[in-house]
Amino acid sequence: MKHITILILISNFICFFSFGQIKDIVQTDGIKNQIHKDNIGKVTFMNGNIPLEQYKESDFLTTFELKQESNLNIRVFMDNSITNYMHRLAPELTADELNLKGNYQFSFFLDNNLIYKENIHHGCGLRKSTTTTFRVPFTDTAGGDWWSIYLFDRFKNNGGDKALTNGTHKLTVELRPYVKLNENSEAIVGDLIASGKLDLIINTPEITAKQIEIQPIGTNSGFEISYSEYDKKKIEELNKSIAENSFKAITSIVVIKDGELLLEEYFNNADRNTLHDTRSVGKSFTSALMGIAIKDGYIKSENQTLNSFYDLTKFSNYSSKKDNVKLKDLLTMSSAFDGSDQNSDSPGNEDNMYPTENWVKFALDLPMDSIKSNGKQWDYFTAGVVLLGDILNKSVPNGLEEYADKKLFKPLNIDKYQWQYTPQKVVNTAGGLQMTSLEFAKIGQLYKNNGRWKGQQILPAEWVNKTFTRQIQIPERVNEFYGYLFWNKTYTVNGKDYETFYCAGNGGSKIFIFKDLPLTIVITAKAFNRPYGHPQVDKMMEEYILPAIIK
Repeated sequence: MKHITILILISNFICFFSFGQIKDIVQTDGIKNQIHKDNIGKVTFMNGNIPLEQYKESDFLTTFELKQESNLNIRVFMDNSITNYMHRLAPELTADELNLKGNYQFSFFLDNNLIYKENIHHGCGLRKSTTTTFRVPFTDTAGGDWWSIYLFDRFKNNGGDKALTNGTHKLTVELRPYVKLNENSEAIVGDLIASGKLDLIINTPEITAKQIEIQPIGTNSGFEISYSEYDKKKIEELNKSIAENSFKAITSIVVIKDGELLLEEYFNNADRNTLHDTRSVGKSFTSALMGIAIKDGYIKSENQTLNSFYDLTKFSNYSSKKDNVKLKDLLTMSSAFDGSDQNSDSPGNEDNMYPTENWVKFALDLPMDSIKSNGKQWDYFTAGVVLLGDILNKSVPNGLEEYADKKLFKPLNIDKYQWQYTPQKVVNTAGGLQMTSLEFAKIGQLYKNNGRWKGQQILPAEWVNKTFTRQIQIPERVNEFYGYLFWNKTYTVNGKDYETFYCAGNGGSKIFIFKDLPLTIVITAKAFNRPYGHPQVDKMMEEYILPAIIK
């Protein structure tokens, strides 16, 4: 009997041990190199992106000076994948369900005080099911579009910047798994899976009088110099904020008043010769070139439909609705294509277009949205502007690049510019056209002059009028509209409203043309993919630039 009791106890222990352990739900990439084996459970810090196969322990940072432009990265070494860690928290869920309900929880400590904690979104780009080590940047001078950079920005914006006073601070980063079973439940958070420490050195440079003072305007700008009065103290305050990095990654400000150059200022290593990457500001140039091509008779009108230029039956998802898309619908971002850059799940999202071999085919192959009607609903659609560029390129003599130079740039004496190109070597009308700030100002002033430049009518006045008409309301934005590839909004300064049409590009670059003020204003910036890129320009306009000039 005693032996039987012992056997039962042993059997129960074996059953408990077998069933008490939660087995992995997915097979991982494993641990394949010595540096990983030696550093399991560590968050390591490095300067820039050092490939794993080249990464050595001598590359591990113990101290790092956090500057305005820096490349602080982390590489995390774990003994399992996040999916398996989450499986231990919610074993009833499948791997696919886990990957939609959880991810990593990041905790940031400064000098042993918890500053910020975030359960990162389940969509943040990690191969959750298999990976046991990963690298992400916290800061990046190239303006990369990484969730981790936004995360580090949120850490700084939620107490980090305030705590990072001059001196040395101990940064601790901790990672845990979390699963949130439903929207109304609290997240289930697991044990610590990796952590690391780094001494962050903060040495805020002293702002000099030269950085604050208004920069003198040089000769040969292409504009007469304005001697109009303005509030210089207000502009000096703005310059100080830019120097302090309160307004981030601003590279230039140019103000044209009554057709004359009032302000020309450069920041963050830019100067008069810098070619600024203004991204989607280039879309507005497509509108200008369309207006010129219509004037010259190469395009009949913006009311022509796509079936005038393509046999759409040769592309996927043919429908009469696609046949009837007007050029105007593409100019006003109101076509019925199933394409939205605002929706990452949209088939026509620009991020799906860029890896393809033929952007025009990508756009024309798209299905039509069953809910949208052509010309009725605004939805930002970059691929539609690529179509406009292709149509122009096919329609004008010798292609669009030569046509743009002859008909738009040379008459404005613009010779410092650089196009980007589609995979078919056609100029990319969706964005990326680089110019100097003064040359961008010429484009703005051309519109301000109703299409005239030094006595020559370059753009038809009628086209400028159509472009600067509120063609369609922008959803979910109060009193904001869209013209022909130009945005429209109204700034309020000292209780008065000032309407402007403007070009805009990722990073915060803008060309403003004001309706009832004699002003054209160019702001260039490289806050690419940063949530503050556009809002900070609005603040600069409403609180500094317009109040200084309008007085």
